[in-house]
Amino acid sequence: MDRQEAKKLTRDFFDKANIALTPDEKKQIEVTDLGLGRLEEIGLQLLTYINTDRYCAKEMVLFPGQTCPEHRHPEIGDRPGKKETFRCRWGKVYLYVEGEPADNPICSPPKGNEKFYTVWREITLKPGDQYTIAPDTKHWFQAGEEGAVISEFSSTSRDKHDIFTNPNIER
Repeated sequence: MDRQEAKKLTRDFFDKANIALTPDEKKQIEVTDLGLGRLEEIGLQLLTYINTDRYCAKEMVLFPGQTCPEHRHPEIGDRPGKKETFRCRWGKVYLYVEGEPADNPICSPPKGNEKFYTVWREITLKPGDQYTIAPDTKHWFQAGEEGAVISEFSSTSRDKHDIFTNPNIER
């Protein structure tokens, strides 16, 4: 799937979740394969509404089974890492964070990337469910079989400073 197809599909997902976007917002949808070239498996589609020095609001789309790889939001200078709340709007998303690992996790890392997934406390988010991730906490997430739309509310987003467990990822 190319980026234009991915943007179209992302808009379709926003429609399913009844999230209204302006024409300008539709143009601003970001599609990232994180430099791995496996968008349908590994990547993320997102729209940033606002990102200031105090707060950030985004909408994210994951295609069916698509994974946002394990990463953390570190402290930068004297500023703490990003604290973020995920709220599922449509579909189902499985979030994995530090803590007691699930006995039988529902998701599996993308093939060939297993060594880059180290946290296994499983949180299932369905529409209306939300979870807050503390700064500098390793986490990753994967959509269920229909895909997912997730709202993110956070402190300032500094994506270029995110630390991914997989050193091959480019943000």
